[in-house]
Amino acid sequence: MVVCGDDGLAHRLAAELRGVYEEQVTLVVPPAERSVRPPVVGRARAVSAALLDRVVSAAVSRAAGNGTAPAAGEPVGGQRTLEAVEATEAVLAEAGVERAAALALVYDDDETNIRAALTARRLNPRLRLVLRLYNRRLGQHIEELLDQAAALATGGGTGADGGDASTTVLSDADTAAPALAASAVAGTTKVVQTDGLMLRAVERPPAGEGDALGGLSGRPTLALLSATGNDPAFADGSENSGEQGPLLLPDAAAVREAAGRRGSVVLEQVSYSAWPAQQAGRGMGVVAPFASLFSRRLRWSLAGLVGCVFALAVALWVVTRIHPLGALYLTLLDLFSINDPAVGASTARQVLQLLSGLVGLLLLPVLLAAVLEALGTFRGAGSLRRPPRGLGGHVVLLGLGKIGTRVLTRLRELNIPVVCVEAGPEARGLAVARRLRVPVVLGDVTQEGVLEAAKIHRAHALLAVTSSDTTNLEAALYARSLRSDLRVVLRLYDDDFATAVYRTLRAAHPQALTRSRSVSHLSAPSFAGAMMGRQILGAIPVERRVLLFAALEVGGCAQLTGRTVGEAFRPGLWRVLALDAGAEREGGGGLVWDLPDTYVLRDSDRVVLAATRRGLAELLGRRRRGTPQA
Repeated sequence: MVVCGDDGLAHRLAAELRGVYEEQVTLVVPPAERSVRPPVVGRARAVSAALLDRVVSAAVSRAAGNGTAPAAGEPVGGQRTLEAVEATEAVLAEAGVERAAALALVYDDDETNIRAALTARRLNPRLRLVLRLYNRRLGQHIEELLDQAAALATGGGTGADGGDASTTVLSDADTAAPALAASAVAGTTKVVQTDGLMLRAVERPPAGEGDALGGLSGRPTLALLSATGNDPAFADGSENSGEQGPLLLPDAAAVREAAGRRGSVVLEQVSYSAWPAQQAGRGMGVVAPFASLFSRRLRWSLAGLVGCVFALAVALWVVTRIHPLGALYLTLLDLFSINDPAVGASTARQVLQLLSGLVGLLLLPVLLAAVLEALGTFRGAGSLRRPPRGLGGHVVLLGLGKIGTRVLTRLRELNIPVVCVEAGPEARGLAVARRLRVPVVLGDVTQEGVLEAAKIHRAHALLAVTSSDTTNLEAALYARSLRSDLRVVLRLYDDDFATAVYRTLRAAHPQALTRSRSVSHLSAPSFAGAMMGRQILGAIPVERRVLLFAALEVGGCAQLTGRTVGEAFRPGLWRVLALDAGAEREGGGGLVWDLPDTYVLRDSDRVVLAATRRGLAELLGRRRRGTPQA
C-alpha cells in the first residue's frame, strides 16, 4: 500500500492500514520542514498559540511516553517513509507503485492529486486508486476517466490483489461533515447515512437487565461503554484500555453482565426535519416570508394605522347609524381625500372626516417606507444576510472553508437554522451561504462583539471548524465565558491535541456538552476501507475506537454464506444489521431492518453490517501475514 499526502490525514491513514489491516505501507510526505501545522493569524493569537503549544506538547509527550519519532525513510513497524515535495513519476516509481495493490493520494490540493493519479494509472493500470478531491463534479469525471483508462489497459482485468482496479474519489470534508453536524445538533458524532436514512448511535446510561438487551425499536446493542469513570464522557476508552475499555458488538451474555454498570450504544433512526418550533428562528428559509420583508417597527406602524381606520369606521357607524360597510367605505374615501366635504353635516361627522384625512396623511410615508424596505429586501436577496431579530436556538458555525461549507450544507439539509461567522470576504463558502440565504457575520471571531452579533447568547450550539486550532479554541473559550452551558463542537487539526482539549474542557465545564474532533480521525477509516476495496457507508466513533458500517455481497464472504443472521454474528467483530432488498421485493428496493435471527443469508444477498476495523479485515480475508507488500 502506498499513501501520498501532506497533512495529518496521510499519517493517520498509514497508521490505519498498518495497525488495523496489517499492511506494509510506503508513506510519501513532504520534507519535515515543509510539514507544518496550519498558520496562526494575528499577533495575539500567535502569543496564545505559543503558550498553548508548550502546555499541550508537554501533556502529549507525557501521554506518549516521551517517545521519539524515527528518522525519515527508515522502515518502522511495516512502514517505509519517503520524503518528496510532490508525487512525481520518479517518486511514485521509488515508492513501488508498479507493484502496489492500492495507492491513496490525499494531498490537500485537488490538482496535485489528479496529476499524481494520472501518472500512477499509467505506471500501473491494475492499481486501485483512492483520491481525495473536494470538487465533487470534477471527482466524478476523474473517476470515470481513470476507470475507463484502466479497463482499456487491462482488458477489464483485476488488480494486483485480485480485486477491481477501480478508482474511488472521497473527500475528507464529506466524510467528516455528517459527524460534525450531528455533534452540534444532537450532541453526538455517531451517525451514518444510507438509503436515504440517517441513523445515529445513541448512548444510553447504565440500565437494568431488561432494558439493556436491545436498542431502540428492537435494534441490537452496538457497544458497551467504558467501565472507567475518570472522564465525565468516558473519553478514556481506547484500544489499549483492556477489560475496562469499550466493548464493541457485544453478545447477549456480555450485555446482561454489564447491566447497571456500563452505558450502552444502540442504533436509532432519526430525522431532524422536526426541529422544535421555538428554535426554528425567523427568515431562515429559501423564500423570504412576509415577516422578513418589513422591519418590526414598520409592521407595528401598519397595524396601528389599520386599527385607526377601523376605529373611525365604527365611530362613523355609531354617529350616522348607516350600514357598517357603508361607514367603512366613507371612512376610506375620507382617508384618501376623495370624498365630498361634510358641509352641513353634524359636528361629529365633520370631526371624523378631519381625523380620517389626518390618518391618510400618516399613511403615505408608511406606505412609502414599506415599498422601499420590500425593494431593499429583494435587491439584497443575492447579498449576505444579517441574523434576523429574535433568532434563537440556532447553530453558530465558525469558518466557511472546505469543512465549514460541507457542514453548512448538511445542517441546512436537516432544516437546522444556522448563523455563519467568517473572517475572509473571499471564503469559498460565502457563495453557498448566499444561495441558501443563511445569515453571515463577517469579522474575526476572536474580536469582541462578533460572536454577540451572531446571537451566541441565544444559540443552541457553537461549531468551530476554522483551519486554525487556536482560533477554534479561543472562540470556544470566549463563548463559554458568555454562556457556560453552551454546547461546543471543535474541529481540531491534531488528534492528540483534540483529545487533550476535550478532556480539559469537560473537566472545566462538566455541566456542558463538549466535543473536539480531528477531521483526519473521522475520515481515515473511510479512506482505508476504500483502499481495501470495500464500500464503507460510515464510521461511528465509540469513545476512542471506531465502528464501521459497510455494504457487502454475501457471496464474497465465506463466513456469511449459508448461515443464519444469528449464526453469522461474531461478537466483537461483526454483526449483520440490514438486508438490501434491491429490486427483488415488491414495491422496489430499500433496506430491511430488524432481520430475524433465523433468516438464512444467500449468495445473492447484499447486507449492511456493523464491524470493528479488525473484524472487517478478517471478514473479507484481507490479512496477509508475512506477505511482502509494497
